[in-house]
Amino acid sequence: MTDTIKSRITAIIAEQAMLEPDQVTDDATPEDLGIDSLGLVESIFALEEEFDITIPFNANEPEKSEFDITNMGTIIAAVERLVAQKAA
Repeated sequence: MTDTIKSRITAIIAEQAMLEPDQVTDDATPEDLGIDSLGLVESIFALEEEFDITIPFNANEPEKSEFDITNMGTIIAAVERLVAQKAA
């Protein structure tokens, strides 16, 4: 399940960044991928829709939110956590 979630997240972010999914690495930040603040908001909406989850409004402040958008690895981990919480 985790690989499927990761590949779906990677595909969404890659589409937003106009890149191929294999160009999106776990340590890449949104800035590294060329995603600006509006693109990040659109990506968050796409992730919420894809996984039927709610990402905290303060995700851009990791110290105030459990959802960390620092890089792809932290985004994937946060989405996986929300999906698991929803399933529980």
